Amino acid sequence: MSTAEAGSGRTVTTRIPARLDRLPWSRWHWTIVIGLGTVWILDGLEVTVVGNIASRLSEPGSGLSISSGQVTGIAAALYVAGACVGALFWGRLTDRFGRKKLFMITLAVYLAATALTAVSTDAWWFFAFRFLTGFGIGGEYAAINSAIDELIPAHYRGRVDLMINGSFWLGAVGGSLLSIVALNTDLLAANVGWRLTFALGAVLALVILLVRRHVPESPRWLLIHGREDEAEEIVSAIERQVEAEKGERLPEPEGELEIHQRRGVSFMEIARTVFARYRKRAVLGFSLFIGQAFLYNAITFGFGAILTKFFDVPADHTGYYFAVIAIGNFCGPLLLGRLFDTVGRRVMISSTYLLSGLLLFGTAWLFDRGALTAGTLTACWCAVLFFASAGASSAYLTVSEIFPMETRAMSIAFFYALGTAAGGISGPLLFADLTNTGKVGDTVLAFQIGAALMCAAGLVAAFLAVRAERRSLEDVARPLSAAAGKAKAMGKGREGREDSAGSGSGSRPAKARGRIA
Repeated sequence: MSTAEAGSGRTVTTRIPARLDRLPWSRWHWTIVIGLGTVWILDGLEVTVVGNIASRLSEPGSGLSISSGQVTGIAAALYVAGACVGALFWGRLTDRFGRKKLFMITLAVYLAATALTAVSTDAWWFFAFRFLTGFGIGGEYAAINSAIDELIPAHYRGRVDLMINGSFWLGAVGGSLLSIVALNTDLLAANVGWRLTFALGAVLALVILLVRRHVPESPRWLLIHGREDEAEEIVSAIERQVEAEKGERLPEPEGELEIHQRRGVSFMEIARTVFARYRKRAVLGFSLFIGQAFLYNAITFGFGAILTKFFDVPADHTGYYFAVIAIGNFCGPLLLGRLFDTVGRRVMISSTYLLSGLLLFGTAWLFDRGALTAGTLTACWCAVLFFASAGASSAYLTVSEIFPMETRAMSIAFFYALGTAAGGISGPLLFADLTNTGKVGDTVLAFQIGAALMCAAGLVAAFLAVRAERRSLEDVARPLSAAAGKAKAMGKGREGREDSAGSGSGSRPAKARGRIA
């Protein structure tokens, strides 16, 4: 095997993507899921805990001079802003410097910011580190989703991605139950309980950081950036481990790809790729993220106010209801995820969006007629979010696999930031006014807006969703570095042929050629 320096302009022919995709599921893949996926549990824990302990933070004796409105308003907005900025900032660096460096750095940022939040003594300190916590989490979305899709075999990519993104709601369940303990002054002092919840998040992040050290760099990223020897070493080690576990030799990989190695991609090339070459896919990503963002805000942003205003549920009991809703959210991706790899992306994405939207319309109609109790409304929300959560998770899956390798992290970052900004800024401004009036008609309108946008996104997916199930990432969107017409056993599908047009790197003739098994 010959070697090359990054950016030397070499052309190499490789079967590394095919070798990764033909692997059977193994213990090694579980280490990837645990090392990379568990951070969403922390995200769910963070968001839920802060919302549920807002009242305690604002009480005298909490050790922090802050109002409940500042916690749910300013602090929440800063967390969202940090996530948006972090996604864009770290996403660019993830494509440039590699998946592993960035998913270690972003988790370390989250860990430090969460630990420092726990020792806040002033409102400005709390606000600053809520922003930095979001800054780290935003970067995690780009780095983690990129690495997962590039390491998980094509046959399992959909269900694994959905399960990992859906694990946010396991954290939400934990956050709801943890807040009940933190608010119990018989167990913990008023100025201690809320600090321990943030400290626990930092401890869990440290454990994940230690596990994550064993997750390798993406061989696909290494290959494109002129580090094919490292890529070969990683893939060979994985193959040996899987063969030892299964007790048999792996089948021969099918397909090879010829690529021009390069240092990186400019912002201009990313913009041309995403918004010109793949403009329909950009519309798809935009629609999916906006639809799910508004549906979730229509329900989750005002759920506590709705339960207390219309059903006289005590404020300190709403955490139990939210825990039930969160379980429904997690079950959706868990139980439906396999169908995204078998029935297919287009059918499942469009159907989960449309079903959740239609069910929310039905919930709005029942709520308007006064036919619901706190329990039955929660059951309706569970049914809606069972499908909506699978759909929302598929939005992250979609934008992480339908754009070329060189733009993957930045594409995830852009659409994540777009959806997060819409859901975290526009959504609360709209739905807070509607759900806090105490008028049935206003809450019904909030439900209907979220349902309509979700249905609209489902219709877009029915026409534009890419049939990416069980297909190599290089088939779904050929790398910008791929040599035109040189891919074998890749790009055979209809979308693959469309993507091939004009998607070469446009670089000068290669200075050297090499071959990698």
